[in-house]
Amino acid sequence: MAARAGRGEAVPGREKRAGCPSTSAHVTGKMAVFPWHSRSRNYKAEFASCRLEAVPLEFGDYHPLKPITVTESKTKKVSRKGSTSSTSSSSSSSVLDPLSSVLDGTDPLSMFAATVDPAATDSSRKRRDRDENSIVGSDFEPWANKRGEILARYTTTEKLSINLFMGSEKGKAGTATSAMSEKVRTRLEELDDFEEGSQKELLNLTQQDYVNRIEELNQSLKDAWASDQKVKALKIVIQCSKLLSDTGVIQFYPSKFVLITDILDTFGKLVYERIFSMCVDNRSVLPDHFSPENVNDTAKETCLNWFFKIASIRELIPRFYVEASILKCNKFLSKTGISECLPRLTCMIRGIGDPLVSVYARAYLCRVGMEVAPHLKESLNKNFFDFLLTFKQIHGDTVQNQLVVQGVELLSYLPLYSPAMDWIFQCISYHAPETLLTEMMDRCKKLGNNALLLNSVMSAFRAEFIATRSMDFIGMIKECDESGFPKHLLFRSLGLNLALADPPEGDRLQILNEAWKVITKLKNPQDYINCAEVWVEYTCKHFTKREVNTVLADVIKHMTPDRAFEDSYPQLHSIIKKVIAHFHDFSVLFSVEKFLPFLDMFQKESVRVEVCKCIMEVFIKHQQEPTKDPVILNALLHVCKTMHDSVNALTLEDEKRMLAYLINGFIKMVSFGRDFEQQLSFYVEARSMFCNLEPVLVQLIHSVNRLAMETRKVMKGNHSRKTAAFVRACVAYCFITIPSLVGIFTRLNLYLHSGQVALANQCLSQADAFFKAAISLIPEVPKMINIDGKMRPSESFLLEFLCNFFSTLLIVPDHPEHGVLFLVRELLNVIQDYTWEDSSDDKIRIYTCVLHLLSAMSQETYLYHIDKVDSNDSLYGGDSKFLAENNKLCETVMAQILEHLKTLAKDEVGALCLLHLNARVSRVVGHWSILERKLGHVSNVFLCRPITECSIQGFCSCTKCSVFQLLASPTRISAPWGAGTLRHESWRPPCLWGLCVTHHSIPPP
Repeated sequence: MAARAGRGEAVPGREKRAGCPSTSAHVTGKMAVFPWHSRSRNYKAEFASCRLEAVPLEFGDYHPLKPITVTESKTKKVSRKGSTSSTSSSSSSSVLDPLSSVLDGTDPLSMFAATVDPAATDSSRKRRDRDENSIVGSDFEPWANKRGEILARYTTTEKLSINLFMGSEKGKAGTATSAMSEKVRTRLEELDDFEEGSQKELLNLTQQDYVNRIEELNQSLKDAWASDQKVKALKIVIQCSKLLSDTGVIQFYPSKFVLITDILDTFGKLVYERIFSMCVDNRSVLPDHFSPENVNDTAKETCLNWFFKIASIRELIPRFYVEASILKCNKFLSKTGISECLPRLTCMIRGIGDPLVSVYARAYLCRVGMEVAPHLKESLNKNFFDFLLTFKQIHGDTVQNQLVVQGVELLSYLPLYSPAMDWIFQCISYHAPETLLTEMMDRCKKLGNNALLLNSVMSAFRAEFIATRSMDFIGMIKECDESGFPKHLLFRSLGLNLALADPPEGDRLQILNEAWKVITKLKNPQDYINCAEVWVEYTCKHFTKREVNTVLADVIKHMTPDRAFEDSYPQLHSIIKKVIAHFHDFSVLFSVEKFLPFLDMFQKESVRVEVCKCIMEVFIKHQQEPTKDPVILNALLHVCKTMHDSVNALTLEDEKRMLAYLINGFIKMVSFGRDFEQQLSFYVEARSMFCNLEPVLVQLIHSVNRLAMETRKVMKGNHSRKTAAFVRACVAYCFITIPSLVGIFTRLNLYLHSGQVALANQCLSQADAFFKAAISLIPEVPKMINIDGKMRPSESFLLEFLCNFFSTLLIVPDHPEHGVLFLVRELLNVIQDYTWEDSSDDKIRIYTCVLHLLSAMSQETYLYHIDKVDSNDSLYGGDSKFLAENNKLCETVMAQILEHLKTLAKDEVGALCLLHLNARVSRVVGHWSILERKLGHVSNVFLCRPITECSIQGFCSCTKCSVFQLLASPTRISAPWGAGTLRHESWRPPCLWGLCVTHHSIPPP
């Protein structure tokens, strides 16, 4: 029905064309005009003369684009002075490659490599490989990536306390006594700092206040170090380390660990840089990979002093953390210092009774160990095995009593271990063999398949290792005790691994069934959707749409009650992304029964629009062939309509542009083949649905024009009654759609383009209607237009459009009821009435193009035609009255050019006037010849003001060329060399007769 409505949009037309010219002129000039006539042009001969001469090329000749074959030189030539030989050869032996001849076959890099000792190369390679093994690669996730997640996850609303170091004032007083020696002052600082009252316990702090205090301590550490108060800095670190023994607010302990270890990292870096700087003197610089032999005695003594000071700390936890923070400094003392300290520090942790405190201490030691010696796996494994031996303490009376006092359940307590355990397992599993996983699984079984350990194992080891043992892990998960760590989190960790690696093909269905039995029984919507989100990807990856449909139906069943989906939009959005990422065939995707009902759960407009954008992006990216599937069309029209309806007055231009791009991509992919009427019906429906996005309307107009041209191509230009009516419907569609657009130049160009399409399909009256609409729109063109947010002059764009318009008007036949060249006359009237810039030359440019058009129209045969359309050269057949009207119109246009030049001269731009006269007239005389050489009075146009040398330089003043006879009469001018009477015999610019004579059709007098 829409297509029939489109066809009924008629444009008034006419039945026939005639060749009787009219002598009426709508454009008149006030100045005197001169008789002109056009030159006769032989386009074929001119084209042949301009064609480049073809030069035969033999295959044996050298060509610069031929590949050059370079052969290896067998002789080493160190000195190339005077050498003429070359090792490069091409297919032509007579031409040598200049680069190869200069190098004489041996490039400098090859010469250098040939002189290198192979033994030295092997040793350097081994040393480089050893250094690479001691550095963690980019595939190892750094601690910094986990820091923010831990701080955001482990928070508390309870009040916190902190022991704040208060000895800074006494330290400053000590430094003020300049008479004391450095040694005495240091001792006094130590004594002052250990006095009673040097600490102050701050109570009832909020979490944010606690974080601010820790940051203040970190800054105090840096300030103390910068002011050379090293003992004070050490005291701050000791006090901060003591905070890690406090588990008063146990839920906040992971975040406290992150904050305190930041201070420890700062201290370790300062100490290392201090000792490293002591190794640098005026004679040598310590290399990056140095050995203890490169370190001087002063640096070694300072390093030992730091370790001795730390060893004197009485309490275990601060002594362990501070020594671990400067573990890297062992490099200054001995090659085996780090490897000896790691086992000792690991054993020190055994003295920490609280299992939560000890596991985070092990995590910190593993972190420092991975930074300084990642190849020492023994200490990492020892940390883990020690932790397993003490793991049963979690269920002991001490921990249980502590949980009762703080009112914390075991289900909330066990997740506090996850950050530390995950980090320990990540360090252990980095580049670890598969046999280590087997060993870990055996140890977990001995501990009764503890869920917390099992979750950390699955999170740390490579996904390929986990996937091959999927059924083993499922068996272990079934046997886990769910009281401390829920099983659905274990299945979620397993699903994350199976999304990255494929399990054995025979186990895939059984794995899905076992996992979904647990997931579907979850009552909490958040727990359910967190697991379902992971396993949807596994289902899409390994199964068909039947299983995917079952999973989506189950998700809808769990998330619809009480509108639980409103709290889970991110997870639901992730499910949609995973589904469309694996189903690129949209006919299969939309045949999934529960897919569209799943989309209905996105009730929030912003989220719904984002989901629709994801769907359209995947469709545009992966849809290879145009489609006419009604299921796809109806579904995507609904999706695009959702995006379109989200546009309002507050929508940003970039967002509109993005939405239009996606909708246009869909429109381009719709094709009904030879069913052109159905295609037009689709475009009519799309116009009604997407009327608020101008780029979409523009795309629809272009698509309809292309549809009309495809119809012409199918009919080979010979339209039947049915196809003629169809193309007129297409033309009418464009004619009534273009006025709804906002952009003025968009409308102008579409009027022109649609008129050309109508003309090509022999819809002459409709083409005239498009061209008239374009002409009537030109007066509305503003002086400035907005382009990419910036205001720019519009005249250059208007000039470009008019030039294209003139090219089209050449082949447009005249209407029998409107006279000769009625469209050209109407256009010239509009151009004359348009307000142009006084100092602009655009009006002259346009009139010059009009002269080109009129010259082409007066030819016996036009330069180009449209098939099945008779242009004026066929209608008039070179009629003398038509040529006379053409010449008269040309005289009027020339008068307008001269009048505008006179205006320019009055505006003190005489130089510009003459430049345009030279450039424009040299183009005009290529098409026209003057019959009467009486232009002496034209000098009044140009000599109404003093002319300087720059005004007339380069212009012809000879009496042979009447077009340039500007200085033929004596004229009083002001020249650079002084005022006086100047005749053209005394000084003339270079004669342009050599240029002009080629265009004249009459000989010079």
